[in-house]
Parts: sequence; C-alpha cells; structure tokens
Amino acid sequence: MVVLSGGTSKGVGDLSYRILSRLGPPGVLVHGVALKPGRPLCLAVSDGKPIAVLPGFPTSAIFTFHAFVAPIIRARAGLLAEAAQSVKATVPVRIASEMGRQEFVLVALVPGEHGPVAFPIGKGSGAVTSFSQADGFVAIDALSAGLDVGITKEVILIGVRAKAPDIVIMGSHCVALDVVIRRLAEQGFATRTVAIGSMGGVAAAERGECDIAPVHLLDAASGQYNRHLIRQGISLHPGWERMQGFIFRTGDARFSGKTAQEALRSALADSPCLMVNRNAGSGTRILIDQLLESQRPQGYANQPKSHNAVAAAIAQGRADWGIAIANVAKLYGLTFLPIAPEHYDFLVLDRHRTRPAVQAFLAALAEPSVRQRITALGMKLPEDAAQ
Repeated sequence: MVVLSGGTSKGVGDLSYRILSRLGPPGVLVHGVALKPGRPLCLAVSDGKPIAVLPGFPTSAIFTFHAFVAPIIRARAGLLAEAAQSVKATVPVRIASEMGRQEFVLVALVPGEHGPVAFPIGKGSGAVTSFSQADGFVAIDALSAGLDVGITKEVILIGVRAKAPDIVIMGSHCVALDVVIRRLAEQGFATRTVAIGSMGGVAAAERGECDIAPVHLLDAASGQYNRHLIRQGISLHPGWERMQGFIFRTGDARFSGKTAQEALRSALADSPCLMVNRNAGSGTRILIDQLLESQRPQGYANQPKSHNAVAAAIAQGRADWGIAIANVAKLYGLTFLPIAPEHYDFLVLDRHRTRPAVQAFLAALAEPSVRQRITALGMKLPEDAAQ
C-alpha cells in the first residue's frame, strides 16, 4: 500500500489526484469524503496497489488514517478488525456539528459525580496540540446537528491511558500556571489540565468536575475580580496579578506612539486592520467585548483559546492587533500598551481540599522558588499569598 500526506486540498495545491489519474487503472476511486476533519482524502488503486493520499493537516491525516487506511492494512495483512478501547462518558456541554459530514471531536476525560465526563478540547484539522492532550474522541453522526448537554457517548480512546490524574484543573490557562504544575510533577503528582476559559471553569467547579478552576472574571457591579464567584462549597485562593493590554507588531505606524485607548480607536477606524479575538467564556474576551461595546471589527470571529495564540497570530502577520497579557508580547517581540491589571485566582472545591495533590498545589503557591519563577514571568504576587 502507498500512503502519502498532502497535495490533496482545495485550490492549486490539489495536485495528487492529477498524478494518480495518469497511473494504471482503475485510478482515482474517491476524491473527498463526508468526514470532518478529513474531507480532502483521496483514494486510488493502480494495477492492484491501493493508494491513499491523506490530507496534510495533522488531525485530518490521523482521523482519515483511522477511518479508511488502518482497516485496509489490517484486512490485507489477514488481521481481524481492530477492537478499539472505549468508555462511556457524559458530554457536559453542547457540541455543535455541521450536518452532512461525520465529525470526530477530541475530548479530555475527567472524573465526574456519576462517572467519566468528556470535555471537547479542540476542533479543526490543524489542532495537533489538542490531539496530543486528548484522551480520545467522539464521533458525531452525519445526520446530527450536534450533541446535547448530558448525553452519554462512547469515547474511542487514543493509545493506552495513563493512570487517573491526582488533580484536575479546568478553567483559564496562564503561562505561570505551568510553573505550579511543574512543581507538582516534581513531587510525583499527575495533573490533568483542560483550558476551557474562566466561565467554563466556573461551570465545571459547580458541577464538581474539577478540583481547581483558575479564573479572572471582573464583576462589573463591584469592580472586583473573582470574589463574586465564591459560593457554598467553593472558596477562592489568591493567585497573582497580570497586566492585559493592546499588542501589535513593533513599528506599525497605525499604533506607534499611542496609548492603548488611542491605538484601539485607530484600529477600529481602519477597516482593513485585522484583529485576533479570544474565545467566548474567557476573562480576556469579556474585557474585549466591554472595550468594543457593539463593534465587531474584521477578525472578530477568529477566536483562539490562549494568549500565546493571539501573540503568534500577530507576530506571523495573520492579524494586526489583539489584547493579551504583557509577557506573551515580550516573548513574541511585540509592542505592548497596558490597559488594566487583572487578578488570576483559583476556585477550590472545599470537599476536595484535603486531597494530597490539592494541598500540594496550594502549598506550591507559597514556595519561594515557585513565587520567584512566577514573578520572573512578569506576574505580580500579593504579599498575603504566602500566608
């Protein structure tokens, strides 16, 4: 069997099928399938030799190999059809899907009150990082418009699952959080992190699906961060303060020499000026929508899930401006104009507080070496955090 990757897509890059059509009969059998991700798959046979051209994007390539190529290899090798390991899990949020194509959605498994819970962690043909973080995937039927909240679904596991995590952290991600997680790993604790935004973390904490939920949500009524999220059974532990601001490529004449507010007005007045947004439910997205009010500039629909992704899009010229935290602007060589500080804190489920890994997490926040590394990333730690 001949397996290729790339050269099958839309536009001028769609070259492979032309070559395959010149080879021996019968030639191209399939060029495009009702699968997402993975639509551009091309299948051919030449003089009895099967040929598969997988899409070039990593996730598309993996899923089309799983669905079309691996079964053929096993059959030609005289092996039985693979019985993939799977588990039943509850879907906690609605997952929308486009009708007409079967869709594979990557999920992370976390323990819930009534069994495993499957959180969607990434969609798109190029989401290779999400694939590396996934425990498995669910399939949505081509005739379905999505999966409803609370439905039980079979999750096909990816590889051999490691042991269950000692601590589950769900909510907003921060580069400084990685410092704390690294400290837990040094102590032998396995951590499962699911970046679903502050609002997603609050919902997960309320459903009891995590131990800790990192959040940075401003209460418009009081002007305070996160304290309005405290409720029965959920307490708030202080984290750190970080500065959010307007970022752009150094030397961009549209923004240079301006304040953040002036730069924002300049960006909104220039219709070709392309922004990169943040995902709904994140604290940064709430700040962005407050600043934009009802305006929706070009690029508003581009909604990556991290500050790093925002900075990368601008540095690579895929966008002109965005709002992110100061340290990612420095990391990508961008200019940063401060808007306002925010507090990045941790919701803690009180009934989970006695778990060793949770205690280790809270203790790590007070360790001088951890605090020093967090400060080196540009975060400001409150004096009482070590108490």
